Amino acid sequence: MLGDGSRGAVIEMTLAKLLYMSKSTQIIGMSATLGNIKDLQTFLKAENYTNDFRPVELKEFVKLKDTIYEVTPKEENCFTFSRLLNFKYSSAMQKLDPDHIIALVTEVIPSHSCLVFCPTKKNCENVAAMICKHLKDDFLQLKEKEKSILLQELKASGNGAVCPVLSRTVRYGLAYHHSGLTAEERRLVEEAYSNGVLCLLTCTSTLAAGINLPARRVILRSPYVAADFLKRSQYKQMVGRAGRAGIDSTGESVLILQDKDKSMAQSLVSAPMENCFSNLMHDEGKGLLSLILSLIGLNMCRCVAEVEAFLSGTLLCVQQQRVCVDQTLTQTVHQSIELLREKNLITVTTESHSQTLQVTRLGRATFKGSVDLTHSEVLYSDLSKGLEGLLLNSFLHLIYLVTPYDMVSVCKPDWMLYFTQFTLLSASEQKMSAAVGVPESFVARKAAGQSVKKGINMAVVRRMYLALVLFALLKETNLWSVAERFQMSRGFIQNLLSSASAFCSCVLHFTEELEELWPFKALLVELNRRLSYCVKAELIPLMEVNGIMELRARQLYSAGYKTLTHLASADPAALCKNIENLFRKQAEMMVASAKMLLNEKAAVLQEEVDDLLMTPLDLPTELFI
Repeated sequence: MLGDGSRGAVIEMTLAKLLYMSKSTQIIGMSATLGNIKDLQTFLKAENYTNDFRPVELKEFVKLKDTIYEVTPKEENCFTFSRLLNFKYSSAMQKLDPDHIIALVTEVIPSHSCLVFCPTKKNCENVAAMICKHLKDDFLQLKEKEKSILLQELKASGNGAVCPVLSRTVRYGLAYHHSGLTAEERRLVEEAYSNGVLCLLTCTSTLAAGINLPARRVILRSPYVAADFLKRSQYKQMVGRAGRAGIDSTGESVLILQDKDKSMAQSLVSAPMENCFSNLMHDEGKGLLSLILSLIGLNMCRCVAEVEAFLSGTLLCVQQQRVCVDQTLTQTVHQSIELLREKNLITVTTESHSQTLQVTRLGRATFKGSVDLTHSEVLYSDLSKGLEGLLLNSFLHLIYLVTPYDMVSVCKPDWMLYFTQFTLLSASEQKMSAAVGVPESFVARKAAGQSVKKGINMAVVRRMYLALVLFALLKETNLWSVAERFQMSRGFIQNLLSSASAFCSCVLHFTEELEELWPFKALLVELNRRLSYCVKAELIPLMEVNGIMELRARQLYSAGYKTLTHLASADPAALCKNIENLFRKQAEMMVASAKMLLNEKAAVLQEEVDDLLMTPLDLPTELFI
């Protein structure tokens, strides 16, 4: 993950700071798909332990037409004949399933588990539905009670709604798994698969890394992820899911190939692992700029020499000849410091032949708010401009200001939907939209398919569209209905909500460092609570309790447990009686969590009281006469 774009840059920054500040912290890194271990070993000043032991043997295969070949990288053509696929397809079925996925999965399910990796999210759903159409009715009787409970839980997580595809496939012991599902749906599907309630998942490549869901057989529907050919590390992560220690004696993978992909697949299975490179220079050195700003802001480095000394302990320094081809690390540091100075994030003062580095107010706000450097100036401008005519009779303006900039690029508005939602806004909300750069006339012309004049900032237009999605979500608090209305996946809507909540917190910390933006401090605290829980205001106190989701909060509120105090003083037995599908252990945990929260809030209030009592009052003597 160190080599994974901006996320890798953040990990490298964190590790470098830990190594710089603490000599006793132990860092353990693990990887099954890393080529240049020596670089990481040098960066982390680590010992290296390597072992090729695998508790369950893995056999790799590829399928071409109706023939299965075993992967033998040491052989000349990498593939050795294994067997012919045993299947009997009708002509109609051959047309429906030309890759013989049904034949491959029915060789192992339902007695063993199976994962089918698909190139796209839509393909996951289509493949799961196709397999179900050709399974025997015997599958419906297996673990029927457990599957019924799973469907009830999925329905509860969707506030009464369940995906039509899952509703059909779960009855057969199948499900799909991708980012279009909500976090709660993914958790339920993963648990059901781990417990054997589901015997097959169709999934995207994201399931291969970080989630422990092994299988007897792993099938790769295609050697592509979206339009890109698989990398060696991606392939190894996927096939590495095969083989369940303690359950299966063997694991096997099958990569489905077309003739045109055969030569590339031969290179894939025999290629060495990809190397991991520093991402501090990713996206025009944004990671390095953020790192230097935080080092100056945290007083870890006060001059250029100290910055260079710190950077000598980064992965970037280890790999500088390969990552910084055109210049030395010293040149890169000086260039980065000059860029930060030009952005008004730091000041550089020359005294006695040395340069002292300090953060400006904007720089402090940027690093304390964890705001992306490329957005800090725009954010300050948007907030300052917003103060001139801040709309306070609606959340829309505030929501727009905390809509994440980095999600704008993936937004493709449906112009008719955009116009429809725009017309539902009040006059003041439409005026606010025009003020930020999205007038009704522009949206109307786009909806009518007409050309529009240049001069409209499309990033602002897309950001307002995402703000309308969030605005609808806060008003209705029903993720499913909003997803359906805007024709977006519920997983994307949930991701947008969580990103907006996180960015709202960043903006709050950003404004706390800039006195001129003081009105936002109080306003954003309440909005952050709304975005964090996305429920009716009266349910928020209950949602703070560990383990309580929206449906449970509504049940508790309807049963009379309307506050933390009510819940903390509740009898777990009475709770189980009054709340549907609530087990005693869950009730006890909820009551205990509510009590803990109450105690924490009481302790904070007591501290405030103690501080007030200890503060000397400078009052006129006349008051005491």
